[in-house]
Amino acid sequence: MISRLRRFVPVDNFFIAILVVVVVASFFPASGAAASALHWATTFAIALLFFLYGARLSPAQAWAGLKNWKLHLMVLSCTFVIFPLLGLCAEALPGSVLPTELRQGFLYLTLTPSTVQSSIAFCSIAGGDIAAAVVAASLSSLLGVFLTPALVIVVFGAQDVAVSWGSVLDVVFQLLLPFILGQFSRRFIGDWVAAHARRLKLVDQGSVLLVVYTAFSLGVTEGVWRRVSAADLAVLALDCAVLLAVVLGATALAGKALRFSYGERMVLLFCGSKKSLAAGLPIAGVLFGPSQLGLVVLPLMLFHQIQLLVCTVIAGRLGKRHVSGQRPPSPS
Repeated sequence: MISRLRRFVPVDNFFIAILVVVVVASFFPASGAAASALHWATTFAIALLFFLYGARLSPAQAWAGLKNWKLHLMVLSCTFVIFPLLGLCAEALPGSVLPTELRQGFLYLTLTPSTVQSSIAFCSIAGGDIAAAVVAASLSSLLGVFLTPALVIVVFGAQDVAVSWGSVLDVVFQLLLPFILGQFSRRFIGDWVAAHARRLKLVDQGSVLLVVYTAFSLGVTEGVWRRVSAADLAVLALDCAVLLAVVLGATALAGKALRFSYGERMVLLFCGSKKSLAAGLPIAGVLFGPSQLGLVVLPLMLFHQIQLLVCTVIAGRLGKRHVSGQRPPSPS
């Protein structure tokens, strides 16, 4: 059934695993001592995840690729400036029917870094500059470890949403410190990490699945999901689709206005319009309270699938046009 679905809808295995975990948490939520043990396991898993991020990312490679500074500055501006501004504009619009946690989650998704794997994959399919895409996506992921928590503290603090000093310390000890230790350990374990990249990917995905199960379990036990209706989900999906369309249009127009080459325009289009589920969920698990986490991460999960659907179609069309030698139409 899943193989048939993929013929029409591009759903990756990781997203399917997340949906399975959501269903399991809905029917078999952790509670009591099990919930407490799960909390500590999730804390350790997030720290391990960011340690591996640090061990995996090469600062030297990122700095070497910064020669095309204008392109990378534009990608980072889209990720950490344009997206957040759009989120703040959406938050300021009157008449929102969404619950508070979903509105906060929608704003949070605009503060997360760009995804790495799918950004590079879509850029490759479209015939873009793969080397520049690797640098742009990796740099966004690298800076996101620092910028996303900082943006959350600034943006949510300005809106009188409580971000405690405990959350700041959690960011330091669960995200930044493991990441820095991973960077320092690269000289000792960098080659081993690279050689076992496929196996270690299970650690990445397992950490995210733990965060999802913990968040949705608590949502079930505290009755959070009774506050979300089918109409709320429909409105949220529409909001995510509009956000993606606006950013895709903005990156397409900016690439042309700055006279980037075709390959560079594809990097800006696909790296500048993505949001990372793999990085965004663990960071949210550290920053937000357990009682609100389930609804806060829901917009990011929904946006992730919408961007896969839309960008798969766009990348395929642009790639075919590029290979055939035709001048590609505006991807907006």
